[in-house]
Amino acid sequence: MYNKNIRGPLVEGNKTLSQISKEILNPMETTPGLWWYIAFGISLIAALFGFYAIYITVSQGIGTWGVNNSVGWGWEIVNFVWWIGIGHAGTAFSIFLLILRQKWRTSINRAAEAMTVIAVMCAALFPALHMGRVWLAFYIFPYPNTRGPLWVNFNSPLFWDFIAITAYLLISFSFWYLGMLPDFATIRDRTTSKIKKAIYGFFGMGWTGSSHHWIRFESLSFILGGIAAVLVVSVHSIVSTDFAVGIIPGWHATLFPPYFVVGAIFSGFAMVMTLMVFVRKMYSLTDYITDNHMDAIARILVFISLIMGTAYSTEVFVAWYSGNEYEMFTFFRNRITGDYTVQFWGMIICNALIPQLFWFKKIRRSWIGLLIISLIINLGMWYERFNIVVTSLSKDYLPSNWVSYNPTYIEIGVYAGTLGLFLAGILLFFRYIPIMAISEVKSVVNIGTKVED
Repeated sequence: MYNKNIRGPLVEGNKTLSQISKEILNPMETTPGLWWYIAFGISLIAALFGFYAIYITVSQGIGTWGVNNSVGWGWEIVNFVWWIGIGHAGTAFSIFLLILRQKWRTSINRAAEAMTVIAVMCAALFPALHMGRVWLAFYIFPYPNTRGPLWVNFNSPLFWDFIAITAYLLISFSFWYLGMLPDFATIRDRTTSKIKKAIYGFFGMGWTGSSHHWIRFESLSFILGGIAAVLVVSVHSIVSTDFAVGIIPGWHATLFPPYFVVGAIFSGFAMVMTLMVFVRKMYSLTDYITDNHMDAIARILVFISLIMGTAYSTEVFVAWYSGNEYEMFTFFRNRITGDYTVQFWGMIICNALIPQLFWFKKIRRSWIGLLIISLIINLGMWYERFNIVVTSLSKDYLPSNWVSYNPTYIEIGVYAGTLGLFLAGILLFFRYIPIMAISEVKSVVNIGTKVED
């Protein structure tokens, strides 16, 4: 049983049910502050830069990128894997904690799920652009066609990515949207605007809050949760298999599927923490996203950080113990020392060492400490993806193929554009959709008020 005398209340301030609705809906019912318009303007500028970079890529070809015959996968695949990892946040956070019946998830899961949907859409851009002829992207759709015996290449990692992204996006969006039905109905009933009443009434799909609706709603939540829980593991396992099935040094490893899945959850939870710090401060929702909530996320991150450190050590040990000179060269002469030393040790420091600061309660209770370390973790996870993708390709079996890789401003622009789209999507989410699941927060407001023997 959850005991608030030991673990702290899930909602502080002795809120009434009507007060909960009012305070959670306040960001939607009031004009946003100046910071919102500044942030939205910056995100639009970044998005416009990204659209320009995409236009140049499509019109002139991927020759505008820094990729070459040896490093055929550059920033685009690095960022694709990074965004997919960010996209694991909402599903992992909501589903696993839902299945484990962790009530403290109720104040955070809605924003985490929104982050998932937006991040997966950003990730989907990169494989499409990497095809070169993006207008032929429909060739990877497995549908009956008139092209004779020409079907999709089921052995292609590109096809695996398409299936993984599509399935993950559909399930994540369904889980996110259906979870908002009670809240859309609440807005429909509260608003005096006929336009808002019509819009939110349409998206509320006739929700009345009857016991019949609630029974179906909760049953469907667990069904979608069970499906999504499998996808959390399978999607990033598929992405990792893009590398693991190759014979390139540093890729061909059975460690990759669990390594990628845990890393995705790590980066996703770090981004959730970043988002929650801003939500707490900008919208004054510290009674709902309490220090105990942030403390719980920090504890999860420090645990996963230990797993990541173990994975990095295992990779290096296996490379040494195998006696394979190519593997040893990749790890010891190209990563630990060599051209990519900064990226390798940046990954170790950001992911395995700095998160250990969360062992200290003072840092777990400091919003500045939480913000800085969560940003450092995502920087480290970007370094990890860069190490995997670029370092192995830059120096393979033949020294005559060795080449350096540097991104062009077009590649940087595409990445900046996705960051802008992500930020814009999050800001619009804050403006037009309840940040928290009102019904779920109300369900836990009195949990733990009595201690049972």
